Amino acid sequence: MDIPSLSMSLSQSNTMNQVGAKVLGMSLDMAESTGEAVASMLDSVPVDTAAMERSVTPYLGGNFDMSV
Repeated sequence: MDIPSLSMSLSQSNTMNQVGAKVLGMSLDMAESTGEAVASMLDSVPVDTAAMERSVTPYLGGNFDMSV
């Protein structure tokens, strides 16, 4: 059994695990800040529900027939 190469291999594996965990933490932080930015941007835009409904169903409300 080659102890020095086993020790180096274990050390490299440990280092790669630490780097991977750090990169994952950084990407989670970035995703969280992006989500907060999107949420704040959506909160700042006034929502016109009638306009939103017209964009989804443009054929409703275009004609009105009335007889007395």
